[in-house]
Amino acid sequence: MRTEHPVTVIGIGAGGWPDLSGSAQRALTEAEVVLGGHRQLGLLPAEVDGRRVPWPSPLVPALPGLIEAERGRRVCVLASGDPMFHGIGTTLTRVIGAERMRVLPHPSSVSLAAARLGWDLAATDVVTLVTAPVETLHRVINPGRRILVLSAGAQTPAAVAAILTQRGYGDSELTVLEQLGGPGERVVTGTADGWVLPPGDPLNVVAIDCADGPELPVVTGLDDAAYQGDGQLTKREVRAVTLAALAPAPGRLLWDVGAGSGSIGIEWARAHPSCRVIAIESSADRIATITTNAAALGVPGLRVVHGRAPDALAGLPQPDTIFIGGGLTRDGVLDRCLDALRPGGRLVANAVTVESEAVVAAGYARFGGELTRITVQRGSPVGGFTGWRSFMPVTIWSVVPR
Repeated sequence: MRTEHPVTVIGIGAGGWPDLSGSAQRALTEAEVVLGGHRQLGLLPAEVDGRRVPWPSPLVPALPGLIEAERGRRVCVLASGDPMFHGIGTTLTRVIGAERMRVLPHPSSVSLAAARLGWDLAATDVVTLVTAPVETLHRVINPGRRILVLSAGAQTPAAVAAILTQRGYGDSELTVLEQLGGPGERVVTGTADGWVLPPGDPLNVVAIDCADGPELPVVTGLDDAAYQGDGQLTKREVRAVTLAALAPAPGRLLWDVGAGSGSIGIEWARAHPSCRVIAIESSADRIATITTNAAALGVPGLRVVHGRAPDALAGLPQPDTIFIGGGLTRDGVLDRCLDALRPGGRLVANAVTVESEAVVAAGYARFGGELTRITVQRGSPVGGFTGWRSFMPVTIWSVVPR
């Protein structure tokens, strides 16, 4: 019976073997099996004579079987930079558990980039585009902000430059840092709207020093003009109060039922990078609008389900919070949503019509909670003067069912 050994996860940079600590080098020379990407395995000298296994593609589905097949052997896993910073280390933790791992990190490419630039890393936004669309950047672009982007490859700098120019930040300075810490390290600088450099090394980090440009507030209640749509939009004042009732928290999943233009779900997702949303909408045109709005506001990962509640809710992951913005009067929608909530979860419903208010009143009578009624009036021209124009009142019901 083989002795159980921890899987040793070793961070390695572009500098390769000479930059590794003594502990990391000893672990690799004693390893029976070394797993990693082709580039990482190629950085090892001949004295590392364990069997070298390159990662398959796709990696994540194959990972449990790969690790289990080598159980009882001395296994090393190579990772780029810090394994626990957007790296294979976090994935392995979910697969085998931290108790079966030993992690020997190397400085991440983000740490190296901040060191080269003299940037305060604690005051810098970090965005990974390795597995996320470039539109994710919209969430952090604002005047004077500094952003470090983990690139998906050689094409990323040009894509970043295009997004900045589109947002009105063409004067922003871009610095591309390639092969950080290695013999082929190279740094090139330019502006977003003048970026004409051809694709360089795929191993790169893009540093953005944002110029002046249109601000995108981080609080809820974005200007209505931030959204495209057919008028099916929760107005900003009501949206702000509704989001306060929903109370977004990191890592929580929201069902946005009858999502319309997607504004509630989008602002939930913008509250924290780990907030998740499933928007349920029956109109194909509105689904296209939700997708467009989510990308433009920096949360392209928002999931959209085409269908009508309650049938469209079947099989979806259990939500922490549910917002019902449309379909409240449809048979079974409210009961299905209440049944789906995790214990201690919250439901918020907005009612505008007399019929939907009747559903809310009945729900309040059964389950309690809080009722709020909002009437919004905005100043608008009346001849040469200014008068108040009223929108339809909205009743907000918030409840944590017992």
